[in-house]
Amino acid sequence: MTIKLSKNNLCINQIMGQKSEKITVEGDEIVPDVKPDVLSIISANGNICVYKKEIQDGRVKIDGSINAYVIYVADDEQASMRTINTNIDFSKSIEMKGIKTNMQLESRAELIDLECKILNGRKINLKANMQFDLTSYSNESVEYIDSIEDRKDIQLLNEKMNINSLIGTGTTRVYAKDTVAIDNVDNLSEIMKVSISLESKETKISYNKVLTKADTVLKIMYLTDDGRINTANATIPVMGFIDMQDVSEENICDVSYELKNIIIKPNNVEEHSVHVEAEIEVFCAVYRKQEINIIQDLYSKTTEINYTKKTMKVIKDKSEVNEILNIRKQERIDEIKQNKIYDVEAKTSIINSQIEDGRINYKGEINFTFIYAEENSLRVNAKTLVEPFEFSVTSTNISNKDRVETNVGLMKKDFVIMPDGTIDIKVDLNFNLNIIKESEINLIESINEIEASKKETFSIVVYYTKTEDTLWKIAKRFGSTVDEIVRVNSIENPDVIMPGEQLFIPR
Repeated sequence: MTIKLSKNNLCINQIMGQKSEKITVEGDEIVPDVKPDVLSIISANGNICVYKKEIQDGRVKIDGSINAYVIYVADDEQASMRTINTNIDFSKSIEMKGIKTNMQLESRAELIDLECKILNGRKINLKANMQFDLTSYSNESVEYIDSIEDRKDIQLLNEKMNINSLIGTGTTRVYAKDTVAIDNVDNLSEIMKVSISLESKETKISYNKVLTKADTVLKIMYLTDDGRINTANATIPVMGFIDMQDVSEENICDVSYELKNIIIKPNNVEEHSVHVEAEIEVFCAVYRKQEINIIQDLYSKTTEINYTKKTMKVIKDKSEVNEILNIRKQERIDEIKQNKIYDVEAKTSIINSQIEDGRINYKGEINFTFIYAEENSLRVNAKTLVEPFEFSVTSTNISNKDRVETNVGLMKKDFVIMPDGTIDIKVDLNFNLNIIKESEINLIESINEIEASKKETFSIVVYYTKTEDTLWKIAKRFGSTVDEIVRVNSIENPDVIMPGEQLFIPR
């Protein structure tokens, strides 16, 4: 007899692998002929741009560059302040188990620090220490059997499950372009430092499109012709659209941003401005909450049946939690005193995290680098301050079995020198937690009926239960049904049976 099957499709975005890799890139840089020799280094910083990511079987190749700025004291009569701006190109291959060319890759790059060493007055050595966090995904459309029609002799063990199935993924490029004005009294000589960050990120869904918004926040420190130092700030909004069929406002969006290229170029002196252009890639994955019916097991009382099944890891639920850590401290830095602070670079690192049910405990530190004016001088200097912190994020969505991805963003930083010389520090850190509950499910792919077998003729069996028994296992073993065993034995709760119980199994 033919078995009529009802089939369905499920799109699954499986995480196939994750890896964090620390990479060091090193190179020598010759001081340009138009600039004086290097006497001492004050600070070095930069921004990572990832040009290209190529997925190969078992590895990922990443090509990019670090746009670096080195502030130094010149070996001249005035001991003036100067800057070397250079690009440190890199091409690295990272081994990643299980990744294949047809998979997708999400990456996050961080410049941990940029070390600078003087080799001689005309040459410096730069060493960039970076960390890449990589996650590979396999998008797979799976056909599975969710029901059997017109076969009352076949017993099914069904389970209804809520999962997050993948609707689709997409990328787009957005560009932050603007002309940043500097003070009209300033004739810009050279750019000393550029900080760039993406803030106020938003995502909206409408008309089969995903709309992404963010603010590109820039801070430019520059040197004037008369040896003064000043800063200019700019906020450039960027917006991108990603086409995505069948999306709705109820769907869940995972969005990530990656800096691809940055151009900072002074305009003509009389324009008193700087041309800024940043290219950013936006990646989006959209999920739908969906209830599916899964056949966990089956058998027939009259024929022999075998089936094949596929084990898949699915996302049962995704949720997002945001909490703010407010850091309010007063610190004394003797070197700064009452001098002007031009810029403060803040880098956050999580040293340790511990997941409990309903809570995650973090231990970390913020590394502050202050660039400040030296007393009675036009020169600047740099001072580092490390502030440890402990923070707990509480949510009923958190379980110690979950996979939690934590991104820490700087929402606010304010540094004011008080009359007594202490620095009033106000920093707000946004802890963004992407909480993912995963589960393995068995999807039945095919069912085949084998030749009928002759069943034994006894009508009832006396059976004593064992520790691992369930009514389903017992019914399948003896060719009965769960309903018949429950009826004959007057069982109140079919989900609870104790070892050693005597059961009558009707056939």
